[in-house]
Amino acid sequence: MPANYPNPPWALAQRPRRRHQRRMTTHSLDVICIGRSSVDLYGQQIGGRFEDVNTFSKGVGGSPTNIAIGAARLGLRSAVITRVGDEQMGRYIIEQLKREGVETRGVKTDPQRLTALVLLGVRDDHNFPHIFYRADCADMALDENDIEEDFIAAAGAVLVTGTHFSRPNVAAAQEKAMRLAIRNGGRVLFDLDYRPNLWGLAGHAAGEARYLASRAVTEKYQSVLPLCDVIIGTEEELHIAGGAEDTLAALRAIRALAPKALLVAKRGPMGCVCFAGAIPDSIEDGVKGPGYPVDVLNTLGAGDGFMGGFLRGYLRGETLETTCAFANAGGAFAVSRLLCSAEYPTAPEMTHFLAHGATSRRLREDQALSHIHRATTRRPRASDELMALAIDHRAPMETIADECGAAYDRIPRFKLLAVDAALQVADGRPGYGMLLDEKYGRSALFKAAGHDLWVGRPVEEPGSRPLDFEFGGSIGAKLIEWPVTQTVKCLCFYHPDDPDDLKHRQERELLRIADAANSIGRELLIEIICSKNGAMADDTVARAMTRLYEIGLKPDWWKLEPLASEAAWKAAGLVVDLHDPLCRGIVVLGLEAPEEKIRAAFASARAAPRVKGFAVGRTIFAEPFRAWLTNEIGDAEATAEMARRFHRLCEAWRESRA
Repeated sequence: MPANYPNPPWALAQRPRRRHQRRMTTHSLDVICIGRSSVDLYGQQIGGRFEDVNTFSKGVGGSPTNIAIGAARLGLRSAVITRVGDEQMGRYIIEQLKREGVETRGVKTDPQRLTALVLLGVRDDHNFPHIFYRADCADMALDENDIEEDFIAAAGAVLVTGTHFSRPNVAAAQEKAMRLAIRNGGRVLFDLDYRPNLWGLAGHAAGEARYLASRAVTEKYQSVLPLCDVIIGTEEELHIAGGAEDTLAALRAIRALAPKALLVAKRGPMGCVCFAGAIPDSIEDGVKGPGYPVDVLNTLGAGDGFMGGFLRGYLRGETLETTCAFANAGGAFAVSRLLCSAEYPTAPEMTHFLAHGATSRRLREDQALSHIHRATTRRPRASDELMALAIDHRAPMETIADECGAAYDRIPRFKLLAVDAALQVADGRPGYGMLLDEKYGRSALFKAAGHDLWVGRPVEEPGSRPLDFEFGGSIGAKLIEWPVTQTVKCLCFYHPDDPDDLKHRQERELLRIADAANSIGRELLIEIICSKNGAMADDTVARAMTRLYEIGLKPDWWKLEPLASEAAWKAAGLVVDLHDPLCRGIVVLGLEAPEEKIRAAFASARAAPRVKGFAVGRTIFAEPFRAWLTNEIGDAEATAEMARRFHRLCEAWRESRA
């Protein structure tokens, strides 16, 4: 059932502007978020007891850190002030923040304490057990020395969070940041973020508890409310801030302390309500934007997704109605997915949703939104081009070994030499990679992983037609063991004029591998070879690609055989332009062609800007492999010869692009 929502933000753009909109400034940052930063481990088994969860997905967590990521994904210049441990989890948070475009100057590494950890689960639609591992954690050691005036002055706003008023040292840090922001013309936003057990008011097992009355918490919150320009919370959080369990009474108490602040009440599936002035007699009389009813998978982190959207509207000077629309949509995305910051929407995803709605109330099942999300949250690459030495061959190397009378157990050693050759040519520069297999290249995969090489890894049974997967069993279970940086590569001998039964079986397997790769967050390269099984024309490969797009396949990369003409390359590139502008690109394979033919393919591929590089194997390694197996050359000579051949192809590729 389509869920096309009314009143997208641009339909509201001509409404009168409110006094709470952002004035244009010269700040280098839009917002600095202060407080918690953790690694969240989400149970992947849904619907059972938390005690029975066996596997977890990892993500960055902590309310202000989530908010900073959500805001950055929507185009804001965000930063975090927090602490992490001097260990792998702390480095993971910093690396992920950098990948998301969040400024990390304010993230301090604490050598004495560990990074905070949270375990979370989904019991049913209403129960989300979680356990905080925060005893003497790094982020709760934040103090006033971590707050630098020039950094605060660089931001148009600072966002403080409730948990970091729970101890004197972290409270002092936030209060200092608030004063400095005000002194330097910035604004202060307060996310009430109330979790009773983080204030020592509930047991460790009560991590999901959201409200317990506490005079001490109310007094602390009320001491800082007068410093705030915006105060945001759920109705329960407004109750603790206002010291009253009636929402209107709580709002009026807050208004008495913060007469000029914008108050925002988050109301779950009903969206939010804003109050810029006096509190009316009905909560429904505040300013609202359109709501987005969706099926809930997990409410954890929903408020942070909401805040990312709210900041996007508020700090960009949108009307309150438009700001509410962005905020409500951010919350809707968050509750419809399992993880927190890792699954918050990006700007293209939000734009698509607000313009077109969704095909289902279960947003995670909308194929268009899911594809945009995957494509716009991929790990960034330092280079758009890809020059790869392909040595994922299994059967061809066995054949050469048989012809040379050599044992197969020598193949793994040669693949290690190929890694050395690729690293020599790359010399630490971006844009280089390898294709390596598990059967003979396990050690080579380990070696390549320690460097900045792009790595693709095959899953197909060599030579299979119809397509079958190597090693049998569940392909998804195999992929989950792979490093997240490795790309799934699947070769299919597919021709658009194949018999229907063969074509449908191959398409089914391609969809299976795409689903597995997408589900566990691995990029996918589809290699199509048509020429082995049918006549070739300028449109043959383009027709094959079109068919695969039509059945729902959207790989991150295509790998195509050398095409005979510029027209064939142009047709292939236009298919990608039409069906998936977010595709990373096309790379050229070699098919054991002589170097001159590959150079010619590079030249004709200029007709298709979508062609981003090559992944060539036997043209580079076949002759050195034979000579090495027969002991005509040693390790050093084999490595040098492969490096020379790979280097020549890299130079030929660059010349073809010049």
